[in-house]
Parts: sequence; structure tokens; C-alpha cells
Amino acid sequence: MEWPDESFVEVARGTHRHVVRFLAIDDAIYALKELPGDAAMREYRLLREMAADGLPVVEVIGVIQRDDLDDILVTRYLDLSLPYRHLFATRWSLAAPDRPTTGADIAERLLDALSLLLVRMHLVGYFWGDCSLNNTLLKRDAGDLAAYVVDMETGERHPSLSDGQRNIDLEIAETNIAGGLLDVQAQRGVASDIDPLEVAATLRPRYDRLWTELTTDELIGPEERYRIDDRIRRLNELGFHVDEVEVQSLDGDTDGGGRLKLRTSVTEQGHHSRRLADLTGIRAQENQARTLLNDMASYRSWLERKEGASVPRSVATYRWQTEVFEPIVAAVPPDLRGKLEPVEVFAEILRHRWLMSEEAGQDVSLSDAVQGYMATELPAAPDEKVVAADLDDIDVGFTGFG
Repeated sequence: MEWPDESFVEVARGTHRHVVRFLAIDDAIYALKELPGDAAMREYRLLREMAADGLPVVEVIGVIQRDDLDDILVTRYLDLSLPYRHLFATRWSLAAPDRPTTGADIAERLLDALSLLLVRMHLVGYFWGDCSLNNTLLKRDAGDLAAYVVDMETGERHPSLSDGQRNIDLEIAETNIAGGLLDVQAQRGVASDIDPLEVAATLRPRYDRLWTELTTDELIGPEERYRIDDRIRRLNELGFHVDEVEVQSLDGDTDGGGRLKLRTSVTEQGHHSRRLADLTGIRAQENQARTLLNDMASYRSWLERKEGASVPRSVATYRWQTEVFEPIVAAVPPDLRGKLEPVEVFAEILRHRWLMSEEAGQDVSLSDAVQGYMATELPAAPDEKVVAADLDDIDVGFTGFG
């Protein structure tokens, strides 16, 4: 199978140990990675299983098998994604006062996203084996970042992971993260306000805090049953769905008068994303979904005050989607639609409205916020539909680009 040279494009990306080329077909871009032996099929299966388990991974398309050459793993390039180098090069900012402008700000959000990704993988038994900034793509998520797995060549799946396996993954990740940040500093001369070794060392405490919150059993007293709801609420706020709650009596107590052990079983992250999709059909990252759900609830409250009567959730949801969300998305000028995803634009406008209201000392209308954002903020955003790579994004030892 052959494609004309003009079909291949270059996009912002990390470095790879294997030849990777990017093929543009219609509005989609596909990554073609050459792998020896059975490696392509093995990675294909792993990525498929991870997607089925609800983990954030690139979409895997298939494997092209060749008789005398390496096989080719085909994945779809993640639209509007941000390689970590691009974050530091552009300062990942829309020039808004509350957005990251320093290397330290960006690194904090980057490590939060990576620690969450590792925890999610480990909870369902995936050992990465090569967690690195190069093997990860980032997407905007209502002011934060969501991390996606791009490369699972060294990955493994187990029924569960031991503490030793999790520690090995964390040690590899720390080393690779430090190396990736040092590489950015050397190639671009940016992110000079951070110490890569110190930043990488913050991964483990971030991971440990989240892992503890998700997996630790709690002891509760006979008058503390409310803590069951508190625990579920905290986990939901982190974006995790609670699949099962187990409460065991301790000290031989059978009538509920003594202490209890509270154990929660969490499944995949995406509590708010699933709820938003169920209500509206809108697909969003977790923080984006939380932002949209909060705005939907606020709109319903306003609607009830305006009409002086209770408004059913289904009615309020429909009116919010048709009277608020869809008109704002449609208001994005055609030449700016490659800047950000529609749900991110909506979340940014809500943030912009809050900032305008703070500055004015009074509520600013949504229409004024939309006009102001479209006129000043969105045009200044880097075009993320396809981020073209420059020479600093290409490792000098890497060959095979079209």
C-alpha cells in the first residue's frame, strides 16, 4: 500500500524510537508506526483493551502486516491535542489572568494530569513500563489538562498490580519526566524557571495522595454513617464513579452498634462526562463536563425564578442546550473553529464572564462575555487543530518523516 508524498504531514509530537509518519486523509490524521515482529499486534490489542476499560488512549485503527518489512500500527491522531513541548513553547495561555504563564504553572498541571493517568491505569491492572512525556498527549480540560496514552510498546496487563510493579512504573516515570523537561530546556531555552529533577519528584506524592483517596479503607463510628456519603461525594468530585460500597462490622458487632470498615470500589473515571453525555449527548473531558453541568444547574435555577414554578430537569436541560450552549458554539467565526474544541470554548467563555464581572464589580451578561471573548481572547489562542512541528520538535537521530 502506497500513499503519495503530499498526503503525509508533520504535526507537533514527541520523539520516538521507531519510524512514525503522519498521514492526512480528508479531515483526519493517522499515525503510522513501524514495529518489528508481533509488537504491532500486541500494542494494538493493549490499546483496544485500554479503550474498552474507559482509559484515555489514542484511537487504534488496525495493523498493516508486511511480508519483508516491519508491520505498521495505525492510530488516529488525537485532534486538538498538545504535546508537552508545545505547552512550554507557547506558555499554554490565552493571555487570561488566571491561566498558566510560567513553566512552574504548566508543570504543576502537567504532573497532575500524569499522576491521574497513572492511577487510572494501575487501578485496572495496566503496567505502562515507559511512562514519559513523549508517550503522552495532552488536551485542554476547562483550564486544566487531560493526559492520553500514545505509546504502549512496553505495557502489560495484569489482574492487579503489586506495590512493587506500581513503584517500578513510578520510578521509570520520574526519570523520563525529568529527562523530557531537561530536553525542553536544552532545545528551546524555555522553562528555565523550573528544576526538572524537583518537578519530576512531585509525581510520586501527587500519585500517592490520589491512590490513597481511592483505595484506602476507612473506619467509621456508629454515629458517623454520614461519612459514607461524604466518601462517595469526594470520589465523585475527583471524577470517579463508585461501583460498590462495602460496609463491614468490626469487633464482632452484628447489630451496627460498633465500628464499621468502609470500603469503596471505584471503576473508571468519567463520572461527570458520562452524566453530561446521558443528559445531552455532548462528549467532554471530565472538568469540562463538570463546568457544563454546573452551568446547566445554574440555568435551571434561573429559569425557575423567572417562571415562578418548578422546571423539570429534562425541560431545563433541553432549553439550556438549545438556548445557551448551541448558540454560543455557533457564534464561533468559521476561521477560528480550529482553535479549540467547542466545549472548551464554552468553558472559556464562562471563565471570561466571571473575570469580566470581577473587573466590573457587577454581573456581566453572557452575550457581552461571548462578544468580548470572540473579539479578544479566542483570536490570540494558538491554532490547535493541527499543530505543525518545527525543528526543535524533531530529534536529530530520528528518521523517516514524509
